[in-house]
Amino acid sequence: MWFYREYPLNKLTQNDLQQFYGRIKKGGRKCLTEKYGEGLSDRTVRMCHATCRSALEKAVQEGLIRVNPAIGCKIPPKKAREMQVLTREELQRFLIQAKSEGYYELFLLDLATGLRRGELMALQWDDLNFKTGVLNVNKQVYDVRGELQLSTPKTKSSIRKIALPTAVVEVLREYKETVNSRWMFPSPVKEDCPITPGVVRRRLQLILEHAGCKHVRFHDIRHTFATLALENGMDVKTLSAMLGHVSAATTLDIYTHITDDMQRAAAVNIDRGIGKAAPQEDASATGQETAPANGTTPSMTDFKPYMGLRRKPGTGCVSELNDHLFEGRYSPKWPDGKKHSRNVYAHTREECEEKLKVLIAEMKAEIADAKRVAASN
Repeated sequence: MWFYREYPLNKLTQNDLQQFYGRIKKGGRKCLTEKYGEGLSDRTVRMCHATCRSALEKAVQEGLIRVNPAIGCKIPPKKAREMQVLTREELQRFLIQAKSEGYYELFLLDLATGLRRGELMALQWDDLNFKTGVLNVNKQVYDVRGELQLSTPKTKSSIRKIALPTAVVEVLREYKETVNSRWMFPSPVKEDCPITPGVVRRRLQLILEHAGCKHVRFHDIRHTFATLALENGMDVKTLSAMLGHVSAATTLDIYTHITDDMQRAAAVNIDRGIGKAAPQEDASATGQETAPANGTTPSMTDFKPYMGLRRKPGTGCVSELNDHLFEGRYSPKWPDGKKHSRNVYAHTREECEEKLKVLIAEMKAEIADAKRVAASN
């Protein structure tokens, strides 16, 4: 291609790389040009730069060149994704729907702590002290080519202890009775393995859709927690520690729009107290949608969860995870008094129904055997 040229490694300059990035940005796409245009996206250009910089850094380490010409190149800036926050009414509908789909405890804990997705999935029961209500966050999971990897959190400040609300601790205490795993949120498919981050991300979108909420990223659940915490009076330093930020400055930088609104609300309150000013009707108009107007308590929603097609008891359930994947689940109560779930997956609903019938028959046979063994003992 016209934008690829051969250069001796020791002759490559920063200007050569800068021109290369400009050329691929303008006309570097090889296929699907009718759909996406001739140029590459800013993200792809940044990825090309990252690859070049890494390779050239290796050349420096091996003594092939003295300096890395990629350092200092100007590349397209990374556009920050717009932060979205669920409203109080959306939160009510979301949690009601999550409960009906079996993910209530997972999302309730995230809304109460603001944990990152990998940190949440890595939680084990040993990390929670039920007596003190303190949750120990000291690891995270991430997916590498379909395999889950366990590691320490992204920074030292991410290793932290979080005091949970009493109500959340009680919900988790009751939930623990239904779980037969060291993982707090175990995979229904793989033994001794947590739910994968990808599965939770897809489930989030389904719950949001069923609850009639706007579609947000999993990280926006973390933003929702932080926004509500600030609006309810939590100081920035405490919030920063809970979120695992390196410093309070990071928290202020991310949530500056919230703190600005809080400052304006404080100014209005001071004006009312000292200047005896009349209340302003629009004083809260600049605030977040999550804040109830005039300090009134939001009313409970009458939302009814989406249940899908009604199924006969004992036939399990089938959910559509995406356009090409269906999940069948059967959760009977075993002789030990606990519910143990197992799942099957298929590319069509019909195939999933057939697999689910086989699974149910196998589990019923296992339960019958377990009852006979228990009776003989």
